[in-house]
Amino acid sequence: MEKEIELEILGLSSNHSQSGSFTLVLGEVGGIRRLPIVIGMFEAQAIALEIEKIVPNRPMTHDLFKSFAHGFNFEIDRIVITDMKEGVYYAKIVCKSELTEVDIDARPSDAIAIAIRFGCPIFCSEKVMSEGGVEHFDVESTEPQSSKPSAKPSFSAKKEPSLKDYSLDKLNQMLEKAINNEDYEKAARIRDEINKRN
Repeated sequence: MEKEIELEILGLSSNHSQSGSFTLVLGEVGGIRRLPIVIGMFEAQAIALEIEKIVPNRPMTHDLFKSFAHGFNFEIDRIVITDMKEGVYYAKIVCKSELTEVDIDARPSDAIAIAIRFGCPIFCSEKVMSEGGVEHFDVESTEPQSSKPSAKPSFSAKKEPSLKDYSLDKLNQMLEKAINNEDYEKAARIRDEINKRN
């Protein structure tokens, strides 16, 4: 079985390069790597509402899933981001009852929205972190900075210039700068542009 890395939610920011989408930044617990994932507006809202403990008037889809699971005596053990193919992430929700354990295929954004509601851990495979992760270093000391749990992730909006006109050397410099500035949304896009050229 492949090693699984535990993650925590570090931030959620609007993605200006893809209208109506957001970048969810996950951090390696006790490590320096970050995993930025672009998600849809509705999933971002579902995650933000639960983090901020805002209760909607009527149950949202992820709340309905929780009620359904409890109604049939299922608990969520953990969620795992299992794979990344052509920039698309895949996840599974590991459900348990007294009698059985079932893995359910899911988009990472939905799986994470559900994980928050159940208070269960979030993991990713080493393969996913190797392919999609970026390392974070403290700009002042150039030493790796381990992730620190925070009560609430940061929510911000960042601007994005076009990347197609830059040379590979310049893109690598920009990637390093974006990581140092903790701009993981931008780092993910630069990484994707570099990967397209390799």
